[in-house]
Amino acid sequence: MPLAKDALEHILAQAHAATTLPATLVPVTALPEDVKIHNLEIFQALRSRFRGTLNTNSLRDFANYTISRNGAEAQGFINQDDMSCKVFFNLGDEITPGHADDVAILKLKPTAAYKALQEIAGKKLSQRDLAEWIEDWHLSLVAGKEGGGTMTISAAIASVRNITIEARSSATSSEHNFGASRSAMDSIEAASAESRIEALFFELIPYEGLGTRVFTLKLSILTGDDKPTLKLRWAGEEQQVEEIAQEFKTTLAKEVGGSATLTLGTFNA
Repeated sequence: MPLAKDALEHILAQAHAATTLPATLVPVTALPEDVKIHNLEIFQALRSRFRGTLNTNSLRDFANYTISRNGAEAQGFINQDDMSCKVFFNLGDEITPGHADDVAILKLKPTAAYKALQEIAGKKLSQRDLAEWIEDWHLSLVAGKEGGGTMTISAAIASVRNITIEARSSATSSEHNFGASRSAMDSIEAASAESRIEALFFELIPYEGLGTRVFTLKLSILTGDDKPTLKLRWAGEEQQVEEIAQEFKTTLAKEVGGSATLTLGTFNA
């Protein structure tokens, strides 16, 4: 049976397209629109190649997995702002680029104590709020009092609960032929029954796998309202955050050893 003219022209057009493809670095071919490519790997006894993604919050497990791969040298990228690291096991290089789909991802989670520090720092608190927070974390806290030295946690809690506001006012007035003037001065101070807290020293591990640090929280008492408002200022916050990030890189490099080359930054494959 002879082919119709339209069918013959379509076959010739497809053949011409397949033989006139441009030269490219990426392999391409021409196929009819209704042709579908099927991946038969799922029907094989084994996969064509190993690949996958590990996600973990454990620095130690991340390091152990990276070391266990024992393949070509892996390449990792550390995001210090996010306290995370991503290692590619098949990134390859410019001459032999890999698929970059075999990776391990580490995302450190702050400990409960470090989260409590981040949440309390700079927040306006009532006396009850601060006293209860000190009670919750008393095992990790040391209270420093004004003038130096330390005080017991029970005394620190009592000091916070017993803060009072004392107001003093004085006024002066003068009258003369051309007018009158009046001035008033109000002085408000915060006082406590016992020695007042100057700072709280919070000892904790910020992230699993890192070392213990002591964080200083300076106490401020705001007296603008009828009741005192308290605030804890994290002294040297930016510097300590930078130190933690640097410790993360140093610790990770030590744990991973020579199993991966680590670079500061992020990489999108």
